Amino acid sequence: MLSNIQLTKQPIYMSSSTQTITTKVPFGQKVAFGIGMFANQMFPAILGIFMVVLVEDLGFPGWMWSLIYFFPRIFDSITDPIMGFISDNTKSKWGRRKQYVLIGGLIMGVAFIFMWQLYASDTLQYNFWYFFLWSIVFYLGLTFFSVPYVAMGYEMSDDFHERTDIMAVAQWIGQWAWVIAPWFWVIMYDPDWFPSADVAVRELAIWVAIPCAICAMVPAIFIRSKSTLDEDYEPLNAANIVNSLKKILDSFKAAFRIEQFRRICMATFLIFNAFNTVAALTFFVVVYKLFNGDADASGIWVSLFGCLGALGTTFIVIPIVARMARVMGKKKAFMLAQGISVVGYIMLYFLFVPGKPWLYIIGLPFFSFGIGSLFTIMMSMTADVIDIDELNSGKRREGIFGAIYWWMVKVGFAIAGALSGLIIAFVGFNPDLPTTEQQSAVDGLLAFFCFFPMVGTIIAMLVMRKYDVTEARANEIRAEIEKRKKPKSSSSYYGGNKLSTFDTLGLEIDPSTDLDFTNMSDTSVRKQFLISLEKGIHGMCFSPYREGQDIGDILSEEQIRIRMEVVKPYTKWVRSFSCTDGNEYIARIAKENGLRTIVGAWIGEDIEKNEREISSLINLAKDGHVDIAAVGNEVLLRNELPKEEILQYIRRVKEALPDIPVGYVDTYFRFYEHPDLVDACDVIMANCYPFWEGCSVEEASNYLKKMHALAVKAADGKPVIITETGWPDNGNNVNEAVPTALNAMKYYINLQAWGEKYNTELFYFSSFDEAWKIHHEGEIGASWGIWDKNEHLKYS
Repeated sequence: MLSNIQLTKQPIYMSSSTQTITTKVPFGQKVAFGIGMFANQMFPAILGIFMVVLVEDLGFPGWMWSLIYFFPRIFDSITDPIMGFISDNTKSKWGRRKQYVLIGGLIMGVAFIFMWQLYASDTLQYNFWYFFLWSIVFYLGLTFFSVPYVAMGYEMSDDFHERTDIMAVAQWIGQWAWVIAPWFWVIMYDPDWFPSADVAVRELAIWVAIPCAICAMVPAIFIRSKSTLDEDYEPLNAANIVNSLKKILDSFKAAFRIEQFRRICMATFLIFNAFNTVAALTFFVVVYKLFNGDADASGIWVSLFGCLGALGTTFIVIPIVARMARVMGKKKAFMLAQGISVVGYIMLYFLFVPGKPWLYIIGLPFFSFGIGSLFTIMMSMTADVIDIDELNSGKRREGIFGAIYWWMVKVGFAIAGALSGLIIAFVGFNPDLPTTEQQSAVDGLLAFFCFFPMVGTIIAMLVMRKYDVTEARANEIRAEIEKRKKPKSSSSYYGGNKLSTFDTLGLEIDPSTDLDFTNMSDTSVRKQFLISLEKGIHGMCFSPYREGQDIGDILSEEQIRIRMEVVKPYTKWVRSFSCTDGNEYIARIAKENGLRTIVGAWIGEDIEKNEREISSLINLAKDGHVDIAAVGNEVLLRNELPKEEILQYIRRVKEALPDIPVGYVDTYFRFYEHPDLVDACDVIMANCYPFWEGCSVEEASNYLKKMHALAVKAADGKPVIITETGWPDNGNNVNEAVPTALNAMKYYINLQAWGEKYNTELFYFSSFDEAWKIHHEGEIGASWGIWDKNEHLKYS
């Protein structure tokens, strides 16, 4: 059993034998996800068009435009990570996401209708604040919808190429929003349709909001998801959600420690938001550059610019880019697509010729490759990065990563909206003046329109130059993740039912201490567990690492004190596993609290670290903080040092500490197999896990007693301590051993009863759940504690 220290982290290497992990998603599920993308695209597409009415028809000055763009989107970017935390930790029979997608779609639809009920007869200040406040409600609905919706997409497959296909289908459907939306320019300003644009947006908002809200709800209704009622998630109470802000900040830090994710976010920020900075200028550039400011004369050309660009994206860019990504890889496909878009931006600058609007059509297919390929590739890349995070943290955090990614987009979008207003002011453009009186301002708008996104694209390409998640590496990561979810060997760390090889020794035990759980309800078992816990146990293995910490992190004195306060009423002894990196606080603080200690020095392949551990153990003992010194833990099991080197360390510590019992910790049968280990030790410290040998919980207590009996037989009269034994409450089965909360309680009850009757010296593993163990043992590794990672009793 890996206890509390793993000396080295093994890197992931590519291998020619790596198997591609494939999870095919039915086409209908992809379409259902894509219909949600239509709503996700249509609302902002129409919003950008309707916003022109605020300036052109309701008289909003540039600074009001900037504020309306900036603050609601900043609010949206703040609420997104909170929604990500809530979504990732929701327990329900519908799963983590669906209910929020449904609620968000409804809020968006209602708020969009109300926010556009603006009248030119009302005052400018009234319209500003009315629109501003309803914008906040709309963006709250968008947060409820978009964060869990995007996370649903990340969860749909673990296959490298299937992820691209899912996003390609979604983006293909979503692009129809940009095909349809530009025609609202024509409808809004056609007097045969509406007498004025402010009347138009009041009515059109209804026709947009209702179908879009329905589309937003489709993924919640039709995409399959499993129940999360039994998952071990963070509690979603008010206090925890408030406290989640710190956890969200920690998640941000963890996410941005992944270099590939930093590159994805930065590149998206540069491309998407440079594009959106100038997209709001489309109406002004087309009307004032090509038609000398005559909106009526511009006819359908404003609409065609957006429509033809979106059609090119839908039928040319997305299919080509999806194929490119499959053939040449995502990174190369991204670089080529963005390079084509740079050519398109340059072409557009020369193709905006007054009186010849048809010329710009030539540049649109090239121009469309930039923004058209962006989310197809980047969302697929983000799903790959989430696998890297799972490899590092042991958690699936699609909601948090989706929130962080879209937080970057939305903060940038807010900045882009503000910048578009500043650009208008910078070039001195005034929509009330004819082109002849402000030619330089119009030319300035065109220059910004073409070259500002081009510069952003070039910088983004430089950022992505060192992105390195290839298909081979992605498959290797998935394989390693799947490997961790399985038992480590045929049954256990101990090789599977190892005890059966000693049956001929006639090990005698007393089975009478076990409680019969046959007719006992779950509630009765829980009550009996609490009674047993209150009686106390001889010793507990102390788990110091908190959420977000890993081996090698420096532990604080404060966190040790907090956890020591939790365990001290229930035990007489505590056991530590290391004497460095803050673990030395465990022995000192335990002694301050009147507890006795087994203090371990972690030894392994790192000779320098071994020296620090041994020296620290000796110093702690000389300072009076050590009752029993443990030199090494399962070193032979991990095959990290030859036995002779272990014996040398034991002898060295014994010489330094003649008045303190010194021993070595390993699996119970090692001492029978290696009598020289017994000779070297003052006390025999045996780890005994019926679980890892595949024993059912019904037989586990007697199985443990036989393990102990074998260690006693090997000890030849020397004292024997069970230094680790326990039962996990979550993870994979090991043959007949099933990890559940009920089984963990049953095991503890019988363990404590046996220990109490015979004064057996045993240490329960473990006091607290520790998330870092997911990295090394899978989900089961983090599920051995009596208390959870937040110091809450799990079985109360």
